[in-house]
Amino acid sequence: MHIRPALVALAALTLALTGCGSDDTSADGANAEPSPSTSAPGDVFLASVAETSIPSWNDGPGRPTDEELLMYPPQWCAALAEDHSVSYILDDTTMYPIGQTWGTKKEDANKLVLLAVEAYCPAKRTQVIEELKASGEY
Repeated sequence: MHIRPALVALAALTLALTGCGSDDTSADGANAEPSPSTSAPGDVFLASVAETSIPSWNDGPGRPTDEELLMYPPQWCAALAEDHSVSYILDDTTMYPIGQTWGTKKEDANKLVLLAVEAYCPAKRTQVIEELKASGEY
């Protein structure tokens, strides 16, 4: 499944239902509260991946499918919850994003881990950024 067409359709429907150009005020003139994001973590992750440059997918055998990509974030967040590091995650071949028909260089895998953390377990974002900075990989 490709997420981008679904996101475009959802955005168009949202604009149609809410009215484009609203001034974010309620009937009494008070500023309206922003609505919380209702996007699923997988959708957020895939949209972020689509907007990010992953050079090793261009140089290597190809890009993984969305289904392949979605297997990793829950594993990564579980490992981080157990106080494992990004280095630990990417040293484990079962959690490193490399498959039979595609490959991901470690620097690109670091990007993917950060995007996954932002979507699936944002409380771990600071930890991941600090680790990547300390290792010189961010």
